[in-house]
Amino acid sequence: MSGANELLEIKNLSTSFRIKDDFFPAVDDVSLTLKKNEILAIVGESGCGKSTLATSIVGLHNPNNTKVTGEINYKGKNLVTMTDEQFNNVRGADIGFIFQDPLSALNPLMKIEQQIEESLIYHTKLAKAERQARVLQLLEQVGIPNPPRVAQQFPHQLSGGMRQRVMIAIALACKPPIIIADEPTTALDVTIQAQILDLLKELQAETESGIILITHDLGVVAEVADRVAVMYAGQVIEEAPVVELFRNPKHPYTRSLLNSIPQMNSEGDKLNVIHGIVPSLKNLPRTGCRFSPRIPWIDRATHEDNPTLHEVAPDHFVRCTCWKTFHFEDEGGSVQ
Repeated sequence: MSGANELLEIKNLSTSFRIKDDFFPAVDDVSLTLKKNEILAIVGESGCGKSTLATSIVGLHNPNNTKVTGEINYKGKNLVTMTDEQFNNVRGADIGFIFQDPLSALNPLMKIEQQIEESLIYHTKLAKAERQARVLQLLEQVGIPNPPRVAQQFPHQLSGGMRQRVMIAIALACKPPIIIADEPTTALDVTIQAQILDLLKELQAETESGIILITHDLGVVAEVADRVAVMYAGQVIEEAPVVELFRNPKHPYTRSLLNSIPQMNSEGDKLNVIHGIVPSLKNLPRTGCRFSPRIPWIDRATHEDNPTLHEVAPDHFVRCTCWKTFHFEDEGGSVQ
């Protein structure tokens, strides 16, 4: 699967958290590839391991209560084996990270200019005047009006959408080839959300960077992604090009997610919901199909004992064989 077009290759990655004396994988044997000039969306419900995967890539876990195994290969180096000091040279310069909550990610006591400048000081040899010019250029690039004024403001003086743009400016400061955006449009209104997504697409086209977009919003995925990996209970359960996934979803979980999106033309007020909840790390079944408890009307014999990813169409992979016999609980197609 490796080639000259690949930016990042994740192989058999597992990230486990300590609960009392045991470690439980929140990301369990995940393998993915990010290509140049591509937006790879990772989707799933809260608690399925998306954000843990994102923070594992940039080494943001406490080694005292976290265990990371496998490979995250970038430029011939395995990021998993890097020390924190080595990671500091990668974060910002090679991998930009857009956090989910800009208010908690930004330093409330530092001006916007100082926060964008930080990574330029650490990773470049630009003089003070050049750094200040770059800050203003970035603020303009991310669509912030009156950059000189905003550069001198503090995070609390900006709106949610403006703070998110500042986070994007910080992530782009050193022109990294990889950008990870963790729920970048959460808690923003629809208009600002659309602007942020358009901005990400424009910047990605301009810089040819690869973007990993973490989201639970399938509407966002349909609008911006090139390829989609659906995660459930720490595993990738389906991966396909975006058009293929929406036209021909296979895994029961993917189909259930798509089925639960409210439709404008649906009759009646009843929403389709997915039976049950994502299991906790401690109670997660480690053998068999992890989604089977949420589709109890499907015969257990249709599930694999040790589900693996199968290529069911070109570049379309599905975990477990239960997709072949899956149907919704009632004939109307809703899951209850």
